Formats: sequence, C-alpha cells, structure tokens
Amino acid sequence: MEEFDAEIYDIVRQIPPGRVVTYGQLARLAQRPRWARRAGRALANAPEGLPCHRVVNSSGRLAPGWPAQRELLEHEGVTFRRNGCVDLSKHLWEEIAPIA
Repeated sequence: MEEFDAEIYDIVRQIPPGRVVTYGQLARLAQRPRWARRAGRALANAPEGLPCHRVVNSSGRLAPGWPAQRELLEHEGVTFRRNGCVDLSKHLWEEIAPIA
C-alpha cells in the first residue's frame, strides 16, 4: 500500500494549478483502475503541501467536510457549475501520462 500511496502522491504533485483530476484517473494512472476509493484514502493521509485540493470525484464534486477546497480551487481560477461541482469540461487535466 505504501508504494501505491507514493505513486498517487507523485501524480498529484504534477497537477497544474487550475486543473483537476478524479480519483478514478489517479487510480488508473497508478496502474490500479479499480482503486479509486483507495486513492482517496491515500490523499486523506497525504503529506503537507501536496495539492490534494485538485482532486475531485468523477462528477466534479468536492471532498465532503473540506470547505477550503472550493476556495483553493477558485483562487486558481477553477469554475463551478450551478450544482457546486467543478466544471470538468473546462478544468479536467487530460494531458497527464501514466507513471512508467
């Protein structure tokens, strides 16, 4: 599990400001496509300074119980739809490549 967590942290470090990725994307990029929830757990224990605020669920919904996440994303220029979800059509980071 520590190796998986380290891979997740490496991927999250690459997310540029103003972009987001989903937990599912993280899991796929770490070669574990069915481990989206486990990726979320890894982020819950992430080291200080990791831009975890740039990770959302597959609908663009923010992490429950973390009101500062929206503020951090808005500060980077991320926009939200009326339902409170990140506008993934504008901000989803698709340029990311799998870890080799």
